[in-house]
This record gives sequence, structure tokens and C-alpha cells, in this order.
Amino acid sequence: MNASKQTLVTAFALFSLFFGAGNLILPPFLGYNAGSSWIWVSIGFALSAVIIPILAIYGHARLQGTLLDFAKNVSPTFALIYAIIVYAISISLPSPRTASVTYEMAIQPYFELSSLWLSVFYFTLVLVFALNRTKIISLIGKFLTPLIILILLFIIGIGIFAEVPPMRTSIFENAFTAGILEGYQTFDAIGGVVVGGVIVISLALQGKFNYEEKKRMIARAGILAGFGLFIIYGGLIVLGALNSELAVIENRTQLLTLLSTNTLGSIGTAFLSVLVALACFTTAVGIVTGTADFVKGITRDSQLAYTITAILGCILGVVVGQFNVGYIIDIALPALMFIYPITIVLILLNAIPKRFASKAVFRGVTLVTILFSIPDFLQFFVSEGSLDKIQSIIPLSNSSLGWVIPALLVLVGINLFLKLNPSAVK
Repeated sequence: MNASKQTLVTAFALFSLFFGAGNLILPPFLGYNAGSSWIWVSIGFALSAVIIPILAIYGHARLQGTLLDFAKNVSPTFALIYAIIVYAISISLPSPRTASVTYEMAIQPYFELSSLWLSVFYFTLVLVFALNRTKIISLIGKFLTPLIILILLFIIGIGIFAEVPPMRTSIFENAFTAGILEGYQTFDAIGGVVVGGVIVISLALQGKFNYEEKKRMIARAGILAGFGLFIIYGGLIVLGALNSELAVIENRTQLLTLLSTNTLGSIGTAFLSVLVALACFTTAVGIVTGTADFVKGITRDSQLAYTITAILGCILGVVVGQFNVGYIIDIALPALMFIYPITIVLILLNAIPKRFASKAVFRGVTLVTILFSIPDFLQFFVSEGSLDKIQSIIPLSNSSLGWVIPALLVLVGINLFLKLNPSAVK
């Protein structure tokens, strides 16, 4: 396979990696609430759900390593703790969310079955597939993504050119930051650092390309995949905004179902629901298997550790997956406010030129990011207004982005110091 063809194959693989079924429900509802400010939420959403994840892949291409390598410049101990937290969040929130999305889109409208029983059945199957690895899941995934994309493009195309009432005014105080924070819920930046190495390893196993060729191919593939994601996400946001005055919608899955029904009819919507359910299932199997593989790797290749992790992951899935999608998104916010800023700075530091990302920079920027993310994290656990004084001092803290400017200042400050004092560079 030549470099051009391999680039296209890699681009599609990256697109499939980031385009999870759960992500389908986020952009339309964001556009619905943004109304006439859909452009700003689109830019914010693209920043955290497209650009940052693609930069994570580029960072992996440079490192040619694993998730532990992504944070090793802070310290090996920090890298291990960070990896454990990332996998713990992945198996506790996005994995159960797939069951909730499946229930609300493919089960609840058609069958009288409780969400608890669906979660039990769903994660029992997930456990079976995780303990008995098979290529069926990967094969299903290869066919599901193109089908879902074609249906979505059809929905977007019809919906955008349909006659709709004027868009309502945005409910957001700051549409740009609302788009950024909603992009957190895709978990794509975390996905990029967790499984981005799979792409690198796949190219390495072919043995046909050298380091520079692989880096160049992954960079180009990332741009193509990012463009594809932006088209789909942007189209769904616009579609949601165009329908912002049509009806009162209270949850994300309800809106996607309504948009689908308006364009495809009830039969088309049922078909889309089945595809989304299958895609959710493959995502859940991938998360549980990936987490179990990680635990197996840090426990000296223990199969018992793999099995226990898979079982615990599925039990968590049953417990959390029985709740509705909106509730799972809400309880995910504190965890995301803590781990996402750290993940973003690690991605950016691994993507920028190495001369600007020494170990001192990694440590300083990461430490400051953690410290200034604490108010954003604590706001969910303290009484309203108790953090107002602190947040009024920290720029952007009222938008839950208080870590951005301090991290940038430390990045510039440490680099200036090291440039003026070359002997301080280790």
C-alpha cells in the first residue's frame, strides 16, 4: 500500500475512532440551545472535540509510545496516576453512557423494558465479548460508521434546506465557552491519548514507513479526519439551531430522534436507532477491553487482573447505565473539569516543538493547570456563590476555564527563563 492510500485508510480509521454514537446526541442539542449563536458554539465545540483530539494523535505520532509516555515528562509516577484516572473515568462514564443512549433511542420508544434490565443484558453481552475476543466487533464497526455517516448527511442535507421558522436567541451567556465545555462531553481528547497509539502501532507493524513518513501521514490523515468530523458536527449543530423554535425539547436523544423522524420518517428513524445501538455496543466493548488491557499490562500480564477489571467495568456499567443520558452527562462534569484541562495541556505540550516543551515546562504547566482547575472542580460540591471571590480573581474562571491563562503564562515564563539561563536546562 502506497503512502497516499495509507493516508486515506488512516484518516478513515481516525474518524471512526473519534466518531462515537454517543457523540451524535451532543451537537444537535448544543445548536438547539445556541439558536442564532450557532457559529460561536460550533467554533468552541470544534476546538475541544476536533482540534485537540487530532493534536493528541499528532503527539502520539511524535512519541511513538503509549499513554504512559504521554505524561512521562512530568514524572513516571504522575504518568501512572494520570493513566489510572483516565481509564477509571472512561470505564465509569462514557462506557455506561452507551447503554443509556441505546435505551433512550432504540429500546424505550418501542419496548416496555426498564433501563435497569437493559443495562444488565447489555453489559452481560459486553462482558462476553470482552472475555472472548473476536473480530466480529471490529468488522461491525467498519460497516457501521459509513452507514451512520450516510444517514446523518442525508438528515443534515434535508433538514438544512427545509423550511423552518427563525432561530431563537441563544440561552448561553457565552456561546463560545459553552461549545468548548460541551466538547468535553465527547471524551475525544481522552480517546486521543488513550487509543491514539493504536494508529501508530498499526503503521509500525507494517514496517514500510520510516519515522518521518509515519509522522507526515498521520498529520495529513488527522487533517482529513478532523475536516470530516467538523462537517458532521457543524451540520448537526446548524440543524439543531434551525429547529430551535419548532418544539420544546428537554433532552439530547429526544431531539436527535425528532430530527430523524422529520427527515427520514418512523421507519428510517428505527433503522438509525438500531445502527446507533450497535455502534454504542462496539464502543462499550472497546472501552472495557482497553481498560482491562491496561490493568493487565501494569500487573505483569496477569489474565486474572484482566478478567476482574472487565467484570468490575461491566458492573459499573450496569449501575451507571440505568440512568438517563442527561443525568450521566451531569455527573460527568466534575470529573471532566478535573481531567480535561490536564489532558489538553499534555496534548499541547506533546504537539509543540520539543525546544519549548522541556521537562521543566511539562512539570510547571501541569502543576499550575491542576491548581487552577481546582475551583472549576469544587464548584459542583460547595454551596452556590462560595467560590465567587476566588473566581473573580482568576481570569476566565467564571467560564470554567480558569486554568488557561495561568498555564500559558507559566509556559512562556519558564521558556524565557531557560533561554536566559541555558545552564538551568537539564
